[in-house]
Amino acid sequence: MQFHNPNGDLFIPDGVEETAALARTTHLGISAHQDDLEIMAYHGIAECFGARDQWFTGVVVTNGAGSPRAGIYAGHTDEEMQEVRRHEQRKAALVGEYACQIQLDYTSSAVKDPRCPGVVEELLAILRAARPRIVYLHNPADKHDTHVAVSLRCIAALRGLAPEERPEKVYGCEVWRDLDWVPDEDQRPLPVSARPNLAAALLGVFDSQISGGKRYDLATAGRRMANATYLASHGIDVETALTLALDLTPLVQNPDLPVAAYTLDFIDKFRTDVESRLAKLA
Repeated sequence: MQFHNPNGDLFIPDGVEETAALARTTHLGISAHQDDLEIMAYHGIAECFGARDQWFTGVVVTNGAGSPRAGIYAGHTDEEMQEVRRHEQRKAALVGEYACQIQLDYTSSAVKDPRCPGVVEELLAILRAARPRIVYLHNPADKHDTHVAVSLRCIAALRGLAPEERPEKVYGCEVWRDLDWVPDEDQRPLPVSARPNLAAALLGVFDSQISGGKRYDLATAGRRMANATYLASHGIDVETALTLALDLTPLVQNPDLPVAAYTLDFIDKFRTDVESRLAKLA
C-alpha cells in the first residue's frame, strides 16, 4: 500500500504476501488510537483467533501522540512515544494473530478536519482491498472527539463503496462512553466471554498506557462483565462478558441518512423510556 504519511505502517504477522493477507480479512476494526481495537473490537479478534476461515485486520488511524506518560515513559518525547505505541500495536497483532495491522499515522487534528486529504481515501482503499463481512468502528455517541471524527471518516469511506462491496454488518462500539443507556431493542450485545486470557494479554501489551497511569486492562474487563450481568434484570447471565454496540449498518446502506439524526434517535428513545417509566410509577 502507498501511505499518505511517511510513517504509515503495514504489518503482517505471519508474513503472507500483502494482497493475499488483506484479501483474507473477514472482520475489520478501525480505531483512532493504539489499544482501541483491543478494547472495542475484541469480539472480532476472538472470533477469528485460531480459525482457518476467518481473519481479523486492524487499522489505527492516528499516531498516538500526546498520550499520558509516567514511570519509564515519563521522559519520552512525543516522537519516542509514537514509536513505542506503534511497536505495542504490532505486538498486539502478533498475540492476536491478526491478518494485518495497518497504522496510518495521522495527527488527531488532521482527522478532525473533514477537508484533510487522504484519510477517507486511504480508508476506502483498505476497505476495497479487504472486503470484510463485519466492520467495528467507534460509536458516534462516544465522548472523545478523535474517536467521533474517525467514526465519521469511516462512515464516509464505507458510503463510497459500491453496494456489492459493502460489509454485512457495521458496529459502533464502546470505548470512551458506555452504551448501556441505549434502549434494549437497539443494543447489539457482542459476546466476548471467550478466551479471557487472550483478552488480558492483548491489553497487557500496551504497557505505555497501563504504566502511564490508565488501567485500561482492568476497566475494560470490568465493563464487559458488568454489561453481561446488567444486560437483563429478570434473566440469568448467558455470557460472562459482553461488548455493547450500535448497529451502524443502516448508515452505510443509506448514504442519505444523517449520522447525527440517526444517533440522536437513540438518545430520544432513551429519554422517552425514562420519562414514561417515571410517569407510570409516580
